[in-house]
Amino acid sequence: MDDQQRLAAYVEVWWEAIGDLVALLDDLPDEEWSTPTDLPGWDVQAVASHIAHLESILAGGPEETAEIGEPAHVTGFLGAYTEIGVVTRRDRTPREIVEEIRTATTARHEALLADPPTDAAAKPEVIFGGVPWSWETLLRNRPLDVWMHEQDVRRAVGRPGGMDGAPARHTAEYLAESLGYVLAKKVGAAPGTTAVLEMEGSAPFAFAVNEAGRGERLASPPAAADVTLRMDRESFICLAGGRRPAPGSVSVVGDDDLGQRMLGAMATTP
Repeated sequence: MDDQQRLAAYVEVWWEAIGDLVALLDDLPDEEWSTPTDLPGWDVQAVASHIAHLESILAGGPEETAEIGEPAHVTGFLGAYTEIGVVTRRDRTPREIVEEIRTATTARHEALLADPPTDAAAKPEVIFGGVPWSWETLLRNRPLDVWMHEQDVRRAVGRPGGMDGAPARHTAEYLAESLGYVLAKKVGAAPGTTAVLEMEGSAPFAFAVNEAGRGERLASPPAAADVTLRMDRESFICLAGGRRPAPGSVSVVGDDDLGQRMLGAMATTP
C-alpha cells in the first residue's frame, strides 16, 4: 500500500468514526449532555465541544482564544489548548455543537476527497495548535481521537456499542503499538524481556526489549514470552486510554509482577 492509499484509508476510518459519533450525539436528550465522563473536568458537552473545536480548525476555521482560568484537570500546553474549545462553546446548545461537527467534518471530508494528500511525510497546511505533525500522524490520529471520545460519551450515558467497527480496531491496534514503550521505558524491563498482548479481535502483539533498552515489536510471538496479557478490546482501551479500570476480564500469564506493572503503566494517551 503506497502513501496515498494508506492516507485515504485513514480518512475513510475517520469518516466512519465521525458518522458514529454524530449519530450518538443526535440521539442524546439535552439533559444527558451534562453527564460527567471518565475525563476529569469534562462532561459530555465538553467532549463534543473538543471534537467540534479541532475539526472546525482543520476545516479552515480560525484559531480560537479564551481565558480558561486554572482548572485542576488542565496540565500542560495541550491540555490548555484543548480547554479553549470547551470554554468557547459553553453557551452553545447541544444541537449547535452537533451541527458544527457535522458541517466542519463534511467540508473537510469533501476537501480530502477532492485533493487527497499523497506524501505521508509532508506537513499539512492547516493543523491545530501548530503541532509539528505530518499527514501520516494527523490522519492516523483523528480516528483515534474521535472514536475514543465516542466511547467516553457511551460509557458516561450508559449506551455501550461501537466496539467492533473499523474505528475500534484502528484505535486498539494503534494503541497496542505503544506497549513496547511501556515495557522498556515505563516499566524498565531488562534487555531480552519479552511481552505479548492477546486482545480479542486482533492478532497478538509481541515486543522485546533490545540491547539499547528500547521496546521493539516482534514479527511473531516468541515460543515462551516472559509475560502474556490477555483481555477484551474494551478493557485494553480503558487501560491504554487511562480511562477507568478494565470492565472485562484481564489475565496475566507468566511473570505476574511484570504483568501487573505493565497493566499499571499502560496508559499512554489522555
